[in-house]
Amino acid sequence: MAYAGFWVVFEGADGVGKTTQIEALAAHLSGPAGGGHRVLTTREPGGTDLGVELRQAIMHGDHVAPRAEALLYAADRAHHIATKVRPALEDGQVVLQDRYLDSSIVYQGGARGLGDMVEEISLWATEGLLPDLTIVLDMEPDPSRMARDLDRVERETIEKAATMRQTFLTLASRDPGRYAVVDAGRPVESVAGDVAVAVMDAMAARAEREAQPEELPVEPWGTP
Repeated sequence: MAYAGFWVVFEGADGVGKTTQIEALAAHLSGPAGGGHRVLTTREPGGTDLGVELRQAIMHGDHVAPRAEALLYAADRAHHIATKVRPALEDGQVVLQDRYLDSSIVYQGGARGLGDMVEEISLWATEGLLPDLTIVLDMEPDPSRMARDLDRVERETIEKAATMRQTFLTLASRDPGRYAVVDAGRPVESVAGDVAVAVMDAMAARAEREAQPEELPVEPWGTP
């Protein structure tokens, strides 16, 4: 669907700095140098009141069967897109989001072994809505994370961190026009600079595409 806003999703493994980079980008885009945009920051799960409840159940509760977990994420995603993300985009806002479809593909589809059906369910739940740009913050898995408090999903998937990292990179390689992979293992300011450049470039590219005149269909005899 066409909308006036712009949608950026941040993906990557746990602990790569998504929250920090979203905050930095929001400050940049809302300021004069970034265009003075109205910016909405949100996350999955937990971007709505319902999402907060589902986040608690999924990430901090007792064991959840893998298929049930995937369906809970899809339910949160459907509600989040319909009630928060889509209205903001239609209103012309820039939406910066922590996690979306790719996280389900990596965590539930890959680490949980549920396969391609996870992607299909999420696309159905969101009516196929995809971000304008997905930023993959990439870095080597950090063993020191094993020493900090992890939520239930992190505890159950941390041993697959290297595989999940590669899956994020594979997803990005399949559609380079809609992804930007940024090395997150550098100082925060350097990462933020590259993120801002990637987003501004993507915004400019979309504006240029939309400015192109629509081509009329050509009849067989050559007359539009």
